[in-house]
Amino acid sequence: MDGVKKMVSERPVVIFSKSSCILSHTIKSLFNDFGVNPTVYELDEIARGREIEQALSGLGCSTIPAVFIGGELVGGTNEIMSLQLKRVLKPMLIRAGALWV
Repeated sequence: MDGVKKMVSERPVVIFSKSSCILSHTIKSLFNDFGVNPTVYELDEIARGREIEQALSGLGCSTIPAVFIGGELVGGTNEIMSLQLKRVLKPMLIRAGALWV
């Protein structure tokens, strides 16, 4: 779990994803459309992917993709899309230093 906390604290936006997951692709595209360059860890392509996924579960994240903004777990696809629809995602990204206006 400490490894995951270190990973998410080093960048403004971190996405734990799976390369074959359409929801992961959708979330990555949303951030790219904003002009945000998230750090993406493809759990099905990295050596410790399964271990990281278990650590994410221990942090309360039960879905992939798992999105962290400003070092804090925001959630998965439902949470990110809800924040976008409420127009609060962009301000979060600005506060985290991931997006400049």
